[in-house]
Amino acid sequence: MTRRFSGDRLLVATHNRGKLEEMAALLAPHGVSVVGAAEMGLPEPAETEETFVGNARIKAHAAAKATGLPALADDSGIEVDCLGGAPGVHTADWAETPAGRDFAMAMTRTWADCEAIAAPLPRTARFRSTLVLAWPDGTDAVFEGKVEGRLVWPMRGTQGHGYDPMFQPEGFDITFAEMDPAQKNRISHRADAFRKFIEGCFA
Repeated sequence: MTRRFSGDRLLVATHNRGKLEEMAALLAPHGVSVVGAAEMGLPEPAETEETFVGNARIKAHAAAKATGLPALADDSGIEVDCLGGAPGVHTADWAETPAGRDFAMAMTRTWADCEAIAAPLPRTARFRSTLVLAWPDGTDAVFEGKVEGRLVWPMRGTQGHGYDPMFQPEGFDITFAEMDPAQKNRISHRADAFRKFIEGCFA
């Protein structure tokens, strides 16, 4: 049985403003407000694992240990089938530049890699999200979500963040970046993981 979360404020172990806002919107109906790792002055731990759950655990446990509070971390990314699942856990790494993250550059590289191998259309892909809720005593709970779809080019839309402008979820003719954020929050990989998190820790 999953351990229940009690309280009205949750530490979210992320320095990503877009991800924090998305989590805040998903938790608001449950009377829980969020505080981010940056607001708590926490450093970003090195993500040294090769799995989403491994990296989420690193972030959640580091934050819980540093603050003495339960901490929720997400590790997520996009897996492109014709690229053998890349960029996967390295999704954010593909966007790294000396001046910060540039996801337009990362998306351009991803499409170019698909073109270089003449990958047939549709170029199927999925977003994955793994949530880990860690307690200061070292225990944790894991919740995994995903959403299937395909890559589109050129990029479309200005909403969302990360790879949203080139990802068209299954059953839709618009990208995540063309969707109203509330609609995206109902069907996204993070929403799928969050549903399991809410059922496990709040229901």
